[in-house]
Amino acid sequence: MKIAYFDCFSGISGDMTLGALVDAGVPPEILTDGLATLKLDAEFSLHFEKAVKHGITGTRAIVEVHPAHTSHADSHHAHDHQHGHHHDHDHGPSRHLSDIFKLLDDGDLDAEVRDTAKRVFDRLAEAEAKVHNTTKAKVHLHEVSGIDSIVDIVGSVIGLAHLDVDAVYASPLSLGRGFVRCAHGLMPVPVPGTMELLQGVPIQQTDIPKELVTPTGAALITTLSQEFGVMPQMRLDRVGYGAGTRDLEQRPNLLRLCLGEKTSNSDSQTTHHHAETDSVDIIETNVDDMSPEITGYVTSQLFEHGALDVFLIPTFMKKGRPATQITVLCPTTHRDQLIELLLTETTTFGVRLSSAARVKLRRDFIQVETQWGAIQAKRGYLNGTLIKTVPEYEDCRRLAEQNSIPLRQVYAEALSNLGSVE
Repeated sequence: MKIAYFDCFSGISGDMTLGALVDAGVPPEILTDGLATLKLDAEFSLHFEKAVKHGITGTRAIVEVHPAHTSHADSHHAHDHQHGHHHDHDHGPSRHLSDIFKLLDDGDLDAEVRDTAKRVFDRLAEAEAKVHNTTKAKVHLHEVSGIDSIVDIVGSVIGLAHLDVDAVYASPLSLGRGFVRCAHGLMPVPVPGTMELLQGVPIQQTDIPKELVTPTGAALITTLSQEFGVMPQMRLDRVGYGAGTRDLEQRPNLLRLCLGEKTSNSDSQTTHHHAETDSVDIIETNVDDMSPEITGYVTSQLFEHGALDVFLIPTFMKKGRPATQITVLCPTTHRDQLIELLLTETTTFGVRLSSAARVKLRRDFIQVETQWGAIQAKRGYLNGTLIKTVPEYEDCRRLAEQNSIPLRQVYAEALSNLGSVE
């Protein structure tokens, strides 16, 4: 099975997706020929150029709306794109979902491409309608109905279809922070529509004061990707990099696309006899000359920056010196950032790297009522059978602190009330 894995270490936008597809081998004319069948209300041109980000070469997609055939809003948007704005939803005409569906229906697109593009726009409309307290039919798609956003979405679907991709996977999404100006005024990053699209998706916020995941990028990846997590095991055939318009100091502003054949029994969440499997990276280091207070601080920082687990093991090093082994479990997408954190925040001069397969129970969450309030509990399944339920520690701790009662008392009542919800 041919798969595409989008490594979103610097987020994702529509133009970065297009650039990554072309960089991975999609001929530009395949995109332009398909897009030319759309009866857009303005002429546009789509071209690609090489761009270097932190020494890595990628492809940048540039959509230009021809000034002689466009409104002031679309002309301004094309101008913004050329001057390096990463976001893809500043300006553009306001269309309803029905207008976009008609545009797609009237074009001469492959039926699968048309229907997939409709799903992307439908998801966008649903998110915007919820944010603005209206319906999908009535919502004005200010942010994502400009010519360039339509080109990005439809072009990306055309590109994946050309590559004969059977399934799409993606890494957790890296988010920026700060504010961005949109059609509705100044908005927090990620903008509300994007946050609505990202529900149920693993995300991590960075310290980068820019918009890394745009509404168009969020709509594309959350519609197309069937799973978010570590890269599935595959035979890698080719890699493409889509370049964002901005230059980021903290990391290369690129979207990495990995294409290959998925090997058997290689889902990052597949059934393994009786449970599920995935893989994690392991980072280890020993420190013998650091204050325990710093160790505690580093542990909390590691969790905040994406570690799945961190544990400390007392040990003895050469000459009988007492030391602490710091072990970090993490997804591959977070590994480099966590290595950098260990090298800068601790006294170590190096770390050890390895990876490991994990077998784990399938899990879900339920809400359990107590006399002090509701908590979440995690349920684990083996061979489809529920075998354990564990109250979430943080919820129990919160109720214990708020009500000045022993933590074990909250745990006891939560456990006794589980029977009413299982």
